[in-house]
Amino acid sequence: MVLFMHELRQGRTALLVWTAVIAFLLGICIIIYPSMETQMNEVSGMMANLGGFSEAFGMDKINFGEFKGFFGVECQNVLGLGGAFFASLLGISVLAKEEEKQTAEFLLTHPVSRNSIIFQKLCAVIVQLIILNAAVAVVLAVSVFIIGEHPGGEVALMFFACFLLQTELAVVCFGISAFISRGGFGIGLGTAAVLYFLNIIANLTEDAEFLKYITPFGYAEGAEIIVNGSINIKYLSAGLVFTAAGAAAAFYRYRKKDIC
Repeated sequence: MVLFMHELRQGRTALLVWTAVIAFLLGICIIIYPSMETQMNEVSGMMANLGGFSEAFGMDKINFGEFKGFFGVECQNVLGLGGAFFASLLGISVLAKEEEKQTAEFLLTHPVSRNSIIFQKLCAVIVQLIILNAAVAVVLAVSVFIIGEHPGGEVALMFFACFLLQTELAVVCFGISAFISRGGFGIGLGTAAVLYFLNIIANLTEDAEFLKYITPFGYAEGAEIIVNGSINIKYLSAGLVFTAAGAAAAFYRYRKKDIC
């Protein structure tokens, strides 16, 4: 697993920065909650009456006066959107960078199969996401302990849903990276942003609800998890299919790719 460890070493700086930023912002959001708690009930009522804006972000379904409601909007946006951007950038660059930096020929001269290269790089991507979420989970636990809150199972489900969202985006972008040789950052960020806005559109009208089967933000939406007490299995199942397709596309394309 030499290549696996090499990928972890190469990505440690970006992982450290993204983890620090996401953990810091999440921790700040939680720490300031007690000072805002008294105003949250008024804010909750006001937000529920903003029509389409409230529906777009699911704010018409939850109570900001409760910690889980506050977490579902403020904190999960930090973890969900920030983690989505990191996962997309991580996945989109891991294969394409070998051609962009002209190291592919050197890599392929070693006694390692293309299947092994893909597998080790994919494992490195997943492990980095696990490290990020584990570190953020520690900050979450400490922050919640400091403010004296006792989050229920919904908060744990929202956190887990964000990890699944990040994994799906990373693997889908990993698959895309097998088809490109450079300039992947824009594609990665664009993929995450487009999928985020597709979920907003799906929240605005029932005619567009089918979009939730396409975007991982559909099953990771905090308001839905709070209301239902679970992750939507239909949307999650579609996400697992896209994840498997992304991995399969990477193996299929990279094994046949003419790398120069």
